Amino acid sequence: MLDYQVPAIKGQGAEQASYRLIGHEECVMLKINGPRLWASLMAMAEVGATARGGSRRLALSEEDAAGRELFGQWCREAGMSLSRDAVGNLFARRAGRDDALAPVMMGSHLDTQPEGGRFDGVYGVLAGLEVVRTLNDLGIETEKPLEIAVWTNEEGARFTPAMLGSAAFTGAMSLEAALASRDAEGISVAEALAACGQAGERPPGVPLDAYFEAHIEQGPVLEDNGKVIGVVTGGQAICWLDIQVEGQAAHAGTTPMPLRRDALFGAAEMIQGLERLAARFAPAGLVTVGQLEIAKSSRNTIPGDMRFTLDLRNPDDAVLARMEREARALIAAVAEGRGLAARVEPHWLSPATPFDADCVAAVRAAAQALGYSHQDIVSGAGHDAIHLARFCPTAMVFIPCVGGLSHNEAEDALPSDVAQGADVLLNAVLARAGRADGVC
Repeated sequence: MLDYQVPAIKGQGAEQASYRLIGHEECVMLKINGPRLWASLMAMAEVGATARGGSRRLALSEEDAAGRELFGQWCREAGMSLSRDAVGNLFARRAGRDDALAPVMMGSHLDTQPEGGRFDGVYGVLAGLEVVRTLNDLGIETEKPLEIAVWTNEEGARFTPAMLGSAAFTGAMSLEAALASRDAEGISVAEALAACGQAGERPPGVPLDAYFEAHIEQGPVLEDNGKVIGVVTGGQAICWLDIQVEGQAAHAGTTPMPLRRDALFGAAEMIQGLERLAARFAPAGLVTVGQLEIAKSSRNTIPGDMRFTLDLRNPDDAVLARMEREARALIAAVAEGRGLAARVEPHWLSPATPFDADCVAAVRAAAQALGYSHQDIVSGAGHDAIHLARFCPTAMVFIPCVGGLSHNEAEDALPSDVAQGADVLLNAVLARAGRADGVC
């Protein structure tokens, strides 16, 4: 375990908290302690801090374990109990008045990209903690218990697939397959869990009343539209494909251009065609080639074996299927025209996922009652909430990120937006969990 020195979090007691209670019809809307939440985010950012102001906490690394330990320390100070399941998902629990009821869960992830930002994932975890701290400060007990989840390997930067922990929890992936997944160095999830002490005994897939996840948008829509809150109605469909293009390796100085079977030039033509395909499906259709690899590459050898990845996205399953068909046809046509062989293999498919109408309505009602500008939005990125939505009633709260930038050390968010998103989370969760004192 790494020994990190992090700043103390100020304002943990009710005497230091600054809240405003807003009357709205017959309900009292609560606000969290914004400076305390911001201080928590900045303290967590010091765990695995990068030279350019970001964070690096790859899943189940020493840095990830240190971040989990810091979060656990804060949760214990807030009177919560901790548990882990067999894939390392970490859960912090605040008892409800009827503790036998299924809990209302909040959460996200603490793992990051290799050069990640300070808010992606961590915001949802620490916003959940701030909800609990606020309820503690105000002496509010909920009917249903509350839990905060830290999902394992959401990013997929170390192990594949992404959202591995929530997939195992919800049954979208078997526990055996999740534990057997290996990183680039051949280390399995099971081995990494043992090495960093994050394996647990809690069974995966315990019943939940509902799940709420707060997150930065990771795109520019809210900022461009001048909105503070995104009421997320669901997640778009995602299709990942792996493409291998085979030509013939040959000498760069002795093989005439017309006689070459250059896998890289063929892949380049395919990729140009895929960009044109995206334009035909605009604005909802998205096409990304994120990885390219030349096997046994050499400066003076014509590439004979080329691989690249293809990421297709659309909010409509049927339209995404059409995008995939056209992409496959395009790749085949280019390969035939250049005398190449092309294989397209499916890697992952995530159907479009609508969120629960009642949970979405709770988020929208909270934003409206608080007077925060908001709009409905479909999540363009994959999140643990996508898996949870097929398991229990689920909703998400988006806030803007500066410039729409994410998966980048320069990722940023405004303190006011961070606080207001947590305000919405607090009131939506409280509406679902129920106040034991009967006040709405």
